[in-house]
Amino acid sequence: MLDSMKNHPFVAGDTMNLWITTERPTLEKLISRLQLITVNDEEARQLTGQWHLLQAGRAIQKMGPRTVILKKGEHGAMLFHDDELFFAPAFPLASFVDPTGAGDTFAGGFMGSLARAGVVDSASLRRAMFYGTVAASHTVEQFSVDGLRELTIERLDERFAQLVDFTKCE
Repeated sequence: MLDSMKNHPFVAGDTMNLWITTERPTLEKLISRLQLITVNDEEARQLTGQWHLLQAGRAIQKMGPRTVILKKGEHGAMLFHDDELFFAPAFPLASFVDPTGAGDTFAGGFMGSLARAGVVDSASLRRAMFYGTVAASHTVEQFSVDGLRELTIERLDERFAQLVDFTKCE
């Protein structure tokens, strides 16, 4: 697919345990062509053989992507970009129903934020991490896609502002 595209300045992808096990050589070729990859902690360990997540994230960067997002579920996500490291906590929720699709929703919120920013730099990536987090928080509050059906940018922005408030260190 990448070869059929004339202009692809920023290409992101993700994987799953099955592809790491069954299609590793093909997957490694693809990873080498990505600018960004998202993986969960289990996939990062399986892909790199590294148990320590900081080492796993850096090892994935050495495979090609300049940017790696390592998702840790209810424990947030880590962003590796060039030599930088950034951590976004999960949004604190009083109600948790179903985690199905949260990782995909995180990726969608993240990429949507980058598209809205129109630039890929440290600040836009950090901001996108928070948007991915708050988007995923809406997914887990209800079953299936129910938490996303009525979701608006205003509700995302509101939760984004709350997360920024929760994480301020002054």
